[in-house]
Amino acid sequence: MKKSVVSIKGMHCRSCEILIEDKIKQIPEIKNVQINYKKNQALIYSHHPIDMRKVREAIADAGYEIGVPDSKYWVSKNPEIYWDLLKFSAVILALYLIAKKFGLFSLNFGSLNNPSNLAVVLLVGLTAGISTCMALVGGLVLGISARHSEQHLEATPAQKFRPHLFFNLGRILSYTALGGGIGLLGKAFQLSGTALGILTIGVGIVMFVLGAQLTELFPQLNSGGFTLPSGISKILGIKNREQKEYSHINSMLVGALTFFLPCGFTQAMQLYAVSTGNFWSGALIMGTFALGTAPGLLGVGGLTSILQGSFAKKFFRFTGIVVFALAIVNISNGLNLIGWKIAFSGNSTSNQVADDDPNVKTEGEVQVVRMDQLAGGYRPNNFTIKQGIPVKWVINSKADTCASSISLPKLGIKKQLQPGENIIEFTPKDAGELRFSCLMGMYSGKFIVEGK
Repeated sequence: MKKSVVSIKGMHCRSCEILIEDKIKQIPEIKNVQINYKKNQALIYSHHPIDMRKVREAIADAGYEIGVPDSKYWVSKNPEIYWDLLKFSAVILALYLIAKKFGLFSLNFGSLNNPSNLAVVLLVGLTAGISTCMALVGGLVLGISARHSEQHLEATPAQKFRPHLFFNLGRILSYTALGGGIGLLGKAFQLSGTALGILTIGVGIVMFVLGAQLTELFPQLNSGGFTLPSGISKILGIKNREQKEYSHINSMLVGALTFFLPCGFTQAMQLYAVSTGNFWSGALIMGTFALGTAPGLLGVGGLTSILQGSFAKKFFRFTGIVVFALAIVNISNGLNLIGWKIAFSGNSTSNQVADDDPNVKTEGEVQVVRMDQLAGGYRPNNFTIKQGIPVKWVINSKADTCASSISLPKLGIKKQLQPGENIIEFTPKDAGELRFSCLMGMYSGKFIVEGK
């Protein structure tokens, strides 16, 4: 058997390996293909000399090209990238300010059983659906749709769209169920506030790498990534199912199995689900993420013809900036959870200390602290209390958001707030700061404990 080594430009993760391998294997004379994105090459095995023209076309169909990649710098020297990122950052900042002005960040996207911010999860899903998920999963969707069209030549356009609907339905249902399962896995480990913070920072780092790959700002990062082995899809037989005779059930099963494909965005959300330690929270996170990817995947047929060439690069740079912003938010939230004082999102805490805090009333031998939990966090969120005197913390929950789940890590306090007044009692034994936050670290506050 003859072996040919072909260098390929543009690969940055194991998803790229799957896409290129599938295309090359469609060439009849080729018996086996091994793709290595780290080495930027493909090993092609055949009994006869291969037609390089067909190989070149197959690689191009997958969105890549033959050739030795340029030497990679840690920081890009391409001025076009910086100009694009500057323009896109200005657009995103303007959209952020408009959304903030109209109070869109205070909408109730969460639930009392869901400590995660589902609005952010949905945004991540929308971003993934028009970038990495479209690239990896889009091929499966188109393959299934093509099989359906071959068997139903007389089908109307609406009928030909059914495979896409069943694929996404299977995807949403499986992500919801399996998300609940991995949420329970987190519960088995009883994650502390510090562990949740570390996991959240981990999510932020994963998303930072994904953003870097999309923007091409840090070329060296394209040679690595956080993904499952590409062999997972082979073990599960995802491609084999796609190639079987079409049925709605088969389409749903392929969509369901995409939970295990090597997609960084999916794994970032899976980390979120694990961090909740709750079945319903994990189910809502993964179900919302899958729902967010649906618009991109449903429109994959039309968008794949649009997102080509230089326009595709600019579009992915734009989504990369969005991912960067989400990464910073996640890292900030994680730092809040482990007790650091850095906050880029939610409501920040004041550093002012008052000897007699008007928000703290002494009733008998108890310090009574009253606080409202609103859609956008906690008001007030900074209190001065006395060491050694019992505290009765009265929290009036007025909105059903991620702020409804509150944690005070130093005292081991975690509570899911119910509508109306909630009471938490504790005695501060040491002088210093007691920081509290929602379970995702997005909204925070603190108690300043004055010594005797």
